[in-house]
Amino acid sequence: MASGKSGTAFEPRGSTGAVRRPNARRGNLARLIGEIKRKRHGYTLLAPYFILFFTFTAFPVLMAFALSFTSFNVLEPPKWVGWENYANLFVKDEVFLTAVKNTLLFAAVTGPISYVACFFLAWLINELSPGIRSVVTLLFYAPSISGNVYLIWQVAFSGDSFGYVNAFLMKWGFAMEPIQWLQDPKYMLPIIMVVQLWLSLGTAFLAFIAGLQGLDATLVEAGAIDGIRNRWQELWFITLPSLRPMLMFGAVMQITASFAVADVATNLVGFPSPQYAGHTIVTHLNDFGAIRFEMGYASSVAAVLFAMMLGTNLVVQKLLRKVGE
Repeated sequence: MASGKSGTAFEPRGSTGAVRRPNARRGNLARLIGEIKRKRHGYTLLAPYFILFFTFTAFPVLMAFALSFTSFNVLEPPKWVGWENYANLFVKDEVFLTAVKNTLLFAAVTGPISYVACFFLAWLINELSPGIRSVVTLLFYAPSISGNVYLIWQVAFSGDSFGYVNAFLMKWGFAMEPIQWLQDPKYMLPIIMVVQLWLSLGTAFLAFIAGLQGLDATLVEAGAIDGIRNRWQELWFITLPSLRPMLMFGAVMQITASFAVADVATNLVGFPSPQYAGHTIVTHLNDFGAIRFEMGYASSVAAVLFAMMLGTNLVVQKLLRKVGE
């Protein structure tokens, strides 16, 4: 009995983790510190970027999320209101629900179309000779950096008979009188979509061009040996898997552009637009943040938009992982 008690009293309990767990934690901490010391030069080089990123990107996002639970008018200290802002958004704010519907419809149409168009245009342009390719790339990219781009579309869809679209329709008998394209709610959102698609060949388009030009030609030769017989198989099994980083970057850029649309709507149909037909989440955010200075409520709008964009990006990432399978 004594020996049994002695064995029980001095039996090591490491198998259960009750005694060794603190030691394991100290060991993990020591390994982490040692890893940091070994790679201190790399962390030192990353430190300026990390500080800037945290100060001007991560910290404002965290602050906006915190302010979304307050009532804050900039002049007075924030007052905690809990989930009241979010409740008002989805229960009382009918304009916000209209903005959500317009934004989701806009993103569902322009996001995929602009993304696919950017890639296939880049793929086709990459087949041209270097000189012609540079000129064509500039022509497609120019609208995204043009300063007076909205003036062109305002003239084209002008509501009088001098507008290009109205003049064409009236000349050929398709319309008897001018159509108020930018004032009629049933035409506003489609026109905004068209203009946004025209402007969508921006950074993602250039990223695809750069990725295609840097594609390893030996992969194509190896694919031909392994049974690749046409350009579509080459595209799916070689080109797209090789361009996954560019595809992800382009997806993030196009999703951001489609959800964050505001300037196009404001410049074409005004703010606020008739019957809020061109109202988006970002214009709603600008209304409460930059005009009314209800920063707590505006932060809740921003938090909802951030959640929508984050969820869409996660779904797209899962889809892109299946490319080439």
